[in-house]
Amino acid sequence: MFITSRVFLAASLVLPLTMMAGCASRSGEMVGSPSEVSDPAEPVNRVVFAGNHFLDRNIVAPIARGYRDHIPAPVRNSVRNFSSNLVEPRVLVNDLLQGNVTRGWNTTQRFAVNSTIGAAGLFDVATAWGLPGHQADFGQTFGVWGVGPGPAVQLPLLGPTNLRDTVGTVAGFVANPLSVVGSDIIEAVALVGTGAGVIDSRAGALEATDGLEASSLDYYAALRSAQAQRRAALVAEGIRGEVVVPPRGLRRTSGATEPNAPVQP
Repeated sequence: MFITSRVFLAASLVLPLTMMAGCASRSGEMVGSPSEVSDPAEPVNRVVFAGNHFLDRNIVAPIARGYRDHIPAPVRNSVRNFSSNLVEPRVLVNDLLQGNVTRGWNTTQRFAVNSTIGAAGLFDVATAWGLPGHQADFGQTFGVWGVGPGPAVQLPLLGPTNLRDTVGTVAGFVANPLSVVGSDIIEAVALVGTGAGVIDSRAGALEATDGLEASSLDYYAALRSAQAQRRAALVAEGIRGEVVVPPRGLRRTSGATEPNAPVQP
């Protein structure tokens, strides 16, 4: 019953979006330009943004700075790897929904290798073996299916996104394979890993967001545009469906970042 209700809810979210796709093609073009973000609820979004920015400036960013400045890099890499490995089952689901079978097989191998030889994902052995990580989530999947981004949305605590990716975030929670398993231990581990991944992701974005805030006349608009461009690029990547193996000298020991994580204020 538990699994059936999740599947039903996921279907109720996906079907309306599929209908919205219309006659969109897989040419690589997104419906709508990131440089012309639709934001009809901008006054409300700016209020939510102000609250997010306050929390980030006074709580999240200081914690992320302390984490970046005082936690050794090898430990941070292991946190990033562990958090990324927990996301791989969801990446696999979206690879398959996008029709990217080659990417799906790559994701399956990554999860198997890193969950075993990589000590439950603490070490990204797979990348060193020519199995690079990539991002995939339900918002990207909807975009690959031809669904446009829709109007801009500011989510409390999560930051700038759009209507399509908001629905994708909900679908990702409902259809998360680790949640469907229903194990309290697995869910607890996933919760801890997600929390650690959020701090690690925020620490990695500090330099970019600090620079963007310092150089932009309107930080809200700048972040909105940056997030729209990032998500457009991710959809285009999903449409191409490539597995890009970097040259051996450029391979990193850390996994892909959390696909759903937006640019933080």
